[in-house]
Amino acid sequence: MEIVEFAFPGPLRDALVASILRGDKTSTSALAVHYEGEELPKVGERLSVLDSAERGVAVIEVTDVKLVPVSEVDVEHAIAEGEDYKTVAGWRAEHEKFWNSPEVREELGDPDFAVTDDSIVVAWQFRLVESKS
Repeated sequence: MEIVEFAFPGPLRDALVASILRGDKTSTSALAVHYEGEELPKVGERLSVLDSAERGVAVIEVTDVKLVPVSEVDVEHAIAEGEDYKTVAGWRAEHEKFWNSPEVREELGDPDFAVTDDSIVVAWQFRLVESKS
């Protein structure tokens, strides 16, 4: 089974995994640039969710995948991320802070990377199939 990791190991990943395990988080967003050379998630695919200790703690099933510009992410998707977003503006501010971080820029190998309205987001939804904790 393929694995999925949310954010980098640490407090943010721990919070996201906890939200998945509670059933609050049923969607996620990643920049398409992170998938260069890799396949996008596929509807029906099951993925093992890793926690910060790299243990498989859950299995999720992909239920929808969309490619959209950052400027077109909707409030339903933002709310389904399970991070208490009430508006798209709140979702975007937090995601831009993460995507423009030194860690992401280092991962991309581009110290000048910056998110724009036209940056493509892989917005996908999932359902919790199994909790292993």
